[in-house]
Amino acid sequence: MDNYLVSARKYRPDTFRSVVGQQALTTTLQHAIKNNQLAHAYLFCGPRGVGKTTCARIFAKTINCLHPRENGEACNECESCRSFNEQRSYNIMELDAASNNSVDDIRSLTEQVRIPPVLGKYKVYIIDEVHMLSQGAFNAFLKTLEEPPAYAVFILATTEKHKIIPTILSRCQIYDFHRISVGDIQDYLQFVAKSENISYEPEALNIIAMKADGGMRDALSVFDQVASFGEGKITYKGVIENLNILDYDYYFQLVEAVLQHQTAQALLLFDKVLSLGFEGQYFMTGLSSHLRDLLVSKDARTLPLLEVSDSIQERYRQQALACSFDFLVEALKLANECSLQYNQSKNKRLLVEICLIRLCQIGEHDPEGKGGKAVPLAPVAAAPAPAAAPATAPPTGGSPASPAIAPASASPTVSAPRGAAAANTAPVTAGSATAAQSSPQSAVTPAAHRPATPAPKRPAALSIKRQAQEAVAATAKEETPLREEHQPFGSQELTEAWLSFAGTVKDDPQIHSAMVANPPELKSESDFEFVVFHPNMERRMLEIKPQIEKYLREQLHNTHANLLIRVSVGDEKKRALTPQDQLSAMLEKNPAFASLSDQLGLELD
Repeated sequence: MDNYLVSARKYRPDTFRSVVGQQALTTTLQHAIKNNQLAHAYLFCGPRGVGKTTCARIFAKTINCLHPRENGEACNECESCRSFNEQRSYNIMELDAASNNSVDDIRSLTEQVRIPPVLGKYKVYIIDEVHMLSQGAFNAFLKTLEEPPAYAVFILATTEKHKIIPTILSRCQIYDFHRISVGDIQDYLQFVAKSENISYEPEALNIIAMKADGGMRDALSVFDQVASFGEGKITYKGVIENLNILDYDYYFQLVEAVLQHQTAQALLLFDKVLSLGFEGQYFMTGLSSHLRDLLVSKDARTLPLLEVSDSIQERYRQQALACSFDFLVEALKLANECSLQYNQSKNKRLLVEICLIRLCQIGEHDPEGKGGKAVPLAPVAAAPAPAAAPATAPPTGGSPASPAIAPASASPTVSAPRGAAAANTAPVTAGSATAAQSSPQSAVTPAAHRPATPAPKRPAALSIKRQAQEAVAATAKEETPLREEHQPFGSQELTEAWLSFAGTVKDDPQIHSAMVANPPELKSESDFEFVVFHPNMERRMLEIKPQIEKYLREQLHNTHANLLIRVSVGDEKKRALTPQDQLSAMLEKNPAFASLSDQLGLELD
């Protein structure tokens, strides 16, 4: 027991070659050592457990090696290397900035820097978690870090580079360590397992590597934990139980139930997951990842994106063949919608169950059962219209009257004329057929044949935009699209049509006066530009631009006529401001003028 070392310490790399997943950085450091191009300060930053402190120690040992190898590695045979390996070297100092973060600690460090190395070329100071230094400690460290003695090298390590002040960053060579890939971690775990004579399943090591989230130290810690749980055997089931991870198999079963529209099976499976102690949010997150992996597995070229073992990868490929692309996209939308609403939901379990029901309804009415959109949870059937009373009394004493409701198969389809409402284009049902016979003004009557209803008077305070919207809505059913025309027009025709439209908006003095005072300029065969002198006027003109273009296209017999609106800037020719423009400018400078104007009852002429 006394001689036991955890794998994270026992298999800690001691050469650049044995560092996993950081080849680019280690190669750079080796070349710097080989070419004798060493900086006085380095900053190693990145996530936890990716090799920052390990590389700092290897670097410190290598630059002090008395007989370095040609590839930039330490010899591990000289006195300097042996003293480092036996942890008795006085040339390499490690400082934990989390517990030594005061100005006095840094002052003590700078005093030690004055002492030259006893053995070797350099005196290396490794400061871990350097972002924990106080502001005063950083300032006290600046001068020494910028101009240290020739034999001093500082290696700063941190997981939070953004907390380090820029003056420190500017004095260091920065090396960004990235997360180690799942494949690299799995390969290294296999090496450790073989070295320790531990039997393992590849799927189990893959789960450990994914759980580590890119950190080798975390992966080795979990490896030791699972190895102790299985007494020298690492199995997939043991990893799932020990780490409390939701098994792939649950999601494969769930997608199978969804494809077969087995709602009850999906709900029972979710209940089983809850009974194992997993939260609904965790379950939905895993389902979204599973659907994403299925989508990736649809194409053999993207199959390597799955960071899973070969056997699990084959299962994904097989299930992806049974899922259509439309099904996976729709399922992902539903799962993502459920995840977004989860935290705000009062009944979280019901929210997930509704999502599962909707998933099971995807493609339920599709002949192949693989695609389509999700059908509504409670489809509401349209109630048949009640049979209307016959126009004349039935004959007495004669044969029974013919049935009022025609068979559904014989019901005609009424086609609405162009411009009619969308509701008039729907097929006539059995109930609506009777209504059509009894009432000529029923819903199936084309809009063009209905009696015109006088439009109510609009309040004078309505804006031009509101009036235009109401006009468009009132004539939407009778509106006929313009005939395609492309008749050329000149500046004179454009101005005449422009002033004609200006006469239709006299109820808005601001728009009317601006259009009359500043006719547009013809820019090309069909484009013309109207210049305004205030952003407020630009906004108002953009509101009625569709109505202006429609009017001018009819007048000019050119369906390609296009209005361009530009705000005058720079040294362009200044035109007189309209009264409304002047009022807007005054309100921007002094908003209190609006209150004064209301109190005095002032109005624009």
